[in-house]
Amino acid sequence: MGYYDDHSQGRFKGDQGGKKSGYFFAGLVGAILGAFLIFIALPSLTHRDVIPNNQPSNNANANLNTNTKNEVIQKQVAYDVDTSTTKAVQKTSSAVVGVTNIQSSSSNLWSDNATGKNSNGEEAAGTGSGVIYKNQGNRAFVVTNHHVVEGATKLEISLDNGTKLPAKLLGSDIWTDLAVLEIDGSKVKQVAEFGDSDQLKIGEPVIAIGNPLGPTFSGSVTKGIISGLRRTIPMDINQDGVMDWQAEVLQTDAAINPGNSGGALINIDGQVIGINSMKISQEAVEGIGLSIPINSAKPIISDLEKYGSVKRPYMGVDLKSVSEIPAYYQQEALKLPTNVAYGVALRQVVPGSPADRAGLKELDVIVEMDGKKINDVIELRKHLYQEKKIGDQLNVKFYRSGKLKETSLKLVSDRTQ
Repeated sequence: MGYYDDHSQGRFKGDQGGKKSGYFFAGLVGAILGAFLIFIALPSLTHRDVIPNNQPSNNANANLNTNTKNEVIQKQVAYDVDTSTTKAVQKTSSAVVGVTNIQSSSSNLWSDNATGKNSNGEEAAGTGSGVIYKNQGNRAFVVTNHHVVEGATKLEISLDNGTKLPAKLLGSDIWTDLAVLEIDGSKVKQVAEFGDSDQLKIGEPVIAIGNPLGPTFSGSVTKGIISGLRRTIPMDINQDGVMDWQAEVLQTDAAINPGNSGGALINIDGQVIGINSMKISQEAVEGIGLSIPINSAKPIISDLEKYGSVKRPYMGVDLKSVSEIPAYYQQEALKLPTNVAYGVALRQVVPGSPADRAGLKELDVIVEMDGKKINDVIELRKHLYQEKKIGDQLNVKFYRSGKLKETSLKLVSDRTQ
């Protein structure tokens, strides 16, 4: 009979015969027990891990009625993806349209094979975007950029459903880069709502909707934030290399690409708070898109719709910044004091204009308006266009032959300064 020896570290001792018979008996019992367990487990092993993905498991079958036991069970899972962003886009996207600028062309596209003569045709010179902001009496009105419609002989609007409509240019303004078109309102299903751009905050989410690169990507939506407010961008209106104006715009990092011009920048409530106008496209710059604030655009849009042009105060002068005039001529021609190197020189005064009636003459140098220092042409225009109205009195201080003088004039509406 075996036993444990406390000093043998648990090694089993005993007679050899008993050891062999114990092994035999234990092996026999193990074989019988193993066979029995395999027999019991065999049905489960037969069905495990071979159920098709669209079939219920064995446990699920056990709970089904026998009549539906072999039917395929499918479950559709729907996700609610409505967010503030998708709701904003749905509210406005159909009011954003494509604008095609069609111009005269004399290409060989329509050449007569028999005679070899070419006939003048028309072709798309460029595409942009626009926003339907009013539909009244079956006349719908679209705001877009001046540079989108510039030079067009015909204009065509593409609605979000692919419908193309001819458009009439009501008016365009180069200074603010805005234009208003008219189309048949019976086809229009959605009109955009204007928001309040003065309430915008830096970091506020915004969404740009437009047609980058033309019809292929029509209705594109990009999202970003307001990156800056009241950015001033110098603009050379007449392309003479001299800055004539400073546009005040919103800055956003929402992607704005060629073709987005004239499209909508909307807030999270789906209201238009800007008209996309341009982007800074230098090679080292990324994510600087610019949009015209809707509050500054509203009066321009109203004038273009009603009058075909913007009614601005008019002085009747041709201007040049003193800083652009060589120092020699500042002293010899303008006869400015040596400590005056700023202001706006009058190159011409239109006869019968408000400036003429106020006694202003060629070579006078305006240095102050309504008590505000005027450094250059841009500051003069901003004071005139943004702080004065038609019919207002304008007080002017100016130098003539080295002497400071003062006059006042009544502003009228005549033509764009």
